Amino acid sequence: MRRPSKDSSHKLSTESQRLASISQAIVQAASRVEERAWERLLDTQLQKLLKTNHQDSIDTALNALFKDDLASYDVLMDCVEAVSESSVMVEQQADGSEVTWQALLVAAPILAWTRFSIGSGNIPGDLLTTLSAHFSAHLLAEGARMAMAPTLYAIDQLPRTHAETYAMTHKLAGAAHKGSSVKPAVRTPETAPFLADTRYLLVAVVAPQGAPMFRWQEPQHHINFQAERANALEQWRAQATPNVARLLPGCGIELLLPEAYYVACREADKLIRPVSIRAAVHYLTNTLEVEPSDLRAVIAGFGEESTDGQIDEYRIGFTMRQSSEVVYGIVWPLYGQEDEAGTPMEGGVAAVPITPINEITAHLNEAGVAHIKRIGERYITEYCDDCGAPLFADPTGELVHAEMPEDTPAGTEHFH
Repeated sequence: MRRPSKDSSHKLSTESQRLASISQAIVQAASRVEERAWERLLDTQLQKLLKTNHQDSIDTALNALFKDDLASYDVLMDCVEAVSESSVMVEQQADGSEVTWQALLVAAPILAWTRFSIGSGNIPGDLLTTLSAHFSAHLLAEGARMAMAPTLYAIDQLPRTHAETYAMTHKLAGAAHKGSSVKPAVRTPETAPFLADTRYLLVAVVAPQGAPMFRWQEPQHHINFQAERANALEQWRAQATPNVARLLPGCGIELLLPEAYYVACREADKLIRPVSIRAAVHYLTNTLEVEPSDLRAVIAGFGEESTDGQIDEYRIGFTMRQSSEVVYGIVWPLYGQEDEAGTPMEGGVAAVPITPINEITAHLNEAGVAHIKRIGERYITEYCDDCGAPLFADPTGELVHAEMPEDTPAGTEHFH
């Protein structure tokens, strides 16, 4: 389950009510035939709204269902994401017949960490050609086509709405189908520097409808598709990493498996969190010339005032062991069904859930930080009035601004 935007409207328009009602009909469908009929209708309604940039109608329906009907909310969110990250094109053949092509927007996430800055922006033509060739050779099924956006995206440079994602999907899908190139952005928005952050390559993959898009979908790999997926990722990493490294000088990087846009972004959001802890400890130990064992971590939960005790994120403040002054901090957001009680182990085994606190503690210990304090109080999400940076709990439980010592060499001091 994905959480909706915090903006909300009490009045449902006709379009929003239609989306909500069809989503509820899908949940209550008594057969697969009926369910798919409702899904096609919902897809049609969403196509119209996304094409005309009526994002507000979709958001209003999502917010209403999130409050009153979570099952229907999940259905609508799944459909919105599916429609915005895919498209269908009909090609007229010389003999008068038609060929239907399906397209999917794919994100290739890159985890990056550094003590300096993490690059983003337009990709040089030679590198774009090389990365596209490796993507096609190691990930795509025979007969699939692709077009890669000529931009390395930071998370705040990605499409912000489903309507923007829809537009990006169709733009890249058209280029993939025609074999044409996409013009680089005239100017990409500035992005805040972090010690650890994600970068993305965006690719549209097109194939005849019903044909496989990825290597592991091909008939000869059906029985061992997991092994083929793992092999594809290994080959993609081996061939693409040296080229991506040219785009991100001075950074440690890890390439994740390229997948459908929203799935890939969510996976990257989760996997960057432990990298942020390692990067913070590395930065502090090198900048302050101390050992990890000299640091203390203070963990506190934060949430919106209106969410009835729900924790939306944990903030981890770092101090020296013998001091209460927070010198640095990072944010560990919770996604989907993650909450304070944790998520169950996969496989249906009756095991103790993995809680965020346990996971954070394990990563801190792995980085060498053994002195950890958990603040039991839940705080309202607060930020510095002057600079907008998140506030962190010190060992006494007081919310403070993280400040490096005055004699610290100048460097990256943003928070992830």
